[in-house]
Amino acid sequence: MKIISVVGARPNFIKIKPVLDAFAKRKSIKSILVHTGQHYDALMSRKFFKELNIPKPDINLDAGSGTHGKQTAKILEKFERVLLKEKPDCVLVVGDVNSTFACSLAASKLGIKIAHVEAGKRSYNRAMPEEINRVLTDQISDYLFVPSAAEKKILRGEGIAANKIHVVGNVMADTLLGLKRKAVKTKDTYGVLTLHRPHNVDDKARFKQAVKIINTIARKTDIIFPAHPRTVKQLKAFKLKAKLSKNVKMIEPVGYKTMVNLVDGAQFILTDSGGLQAEAVILKTPCITLRDQTEWTETLGWGNTLTGLNERKIKTAVNKALAGQVKFKTIPYWDGKSAERIARALMK
Repeated sequence: MKIISVVGARPNFIKIKPVLDAFAKRKSIKSILVHTGQHYDALMSRKFFKELNIPKPDINLDAGSGTHGKQTAKILEKFERVLLKEKPDCVLVVGDVNSTFACSLAASKLGIKIAHVEAGKRSYNRAMPEEINRVLTDQISDYLFVPSAAEKKILRGEGIAANKIHVVGNVMADTLLGLKRKAVKTKDTYGVLTLHRPHNVDDKARFKQAVKIINTIARKTDIIFPAHPRTVKQLKAFKLKAKLSKNVKMIEPVGYKTMVNLVDGAQFILTDSGGLQAEAVILKTPCITLRDQTEWTETLGWGNTLTGLNERKIKTAVNKALAGQVKFKTIPYWDGKSAERIARALMK
């Protein structure tokens, strides 16, 4: 069985690692890795491959950046050529980035089966490009590998046949649990902040409000802020960088292992990221999500609190985290064995 696995952006690398390892154990699977080049920055790409010991991609499409339409079109065109040459039995995509949908669409039009890892996630906010990618990819996929029973219920409600849906757990847990055994907790007390969503950083009023709230929280404890390039750009454009509290330690983006250690040792994390919500809960670090909706609904109330930019809700959540009053639970199938379940399902 020939399977082409696709990665394009940093979150994909974390999710694909255990799947590739599971494929490598099976002589009956010929595995090909394609990197679309959606994230072309060295820190966001090559460093992650090295850190996670991911094999060098067999094919790199070098799609680069651009508008959503331009980037999707470039990936679609280039990936179609790969499919026509390689003629795989299945294309495996992960997550919800432009690469996910573009490569799924190319495969679908050529009659090639599609496996979607982390299927069924919904924020129900169509203003997010990722939501469009999720919904459309799920509609044309043949294997929908979901993190929990919650996503299976969502997909059944959207009319997707039950025999296509497989509850396998969270592949991020596979990668994270392996690294956590090596993580060393720091003795310092601090929170971690990540902020990069256009909804938060491209709107001057919202970004200004976010900085005000972060400065208030920083009176209680230091905050380490690995700043996304987009965020740094907007901080400068809106003249907000100088207004950040001295207790907010802004640093350059860090590698995956460093980020795991930061989150694992933190008292709490403030974020508008998707994957970091799940990772924080796996690490049992209280997560405060600075969004109005989340696709990781199974984590809410069990380590993850949805606050948007509501200052009162954020302060309450931080105080509970600092007081050790946040409850966690182990989510079924988030046990480090998700990739094995995926490989077994594909081989049936």
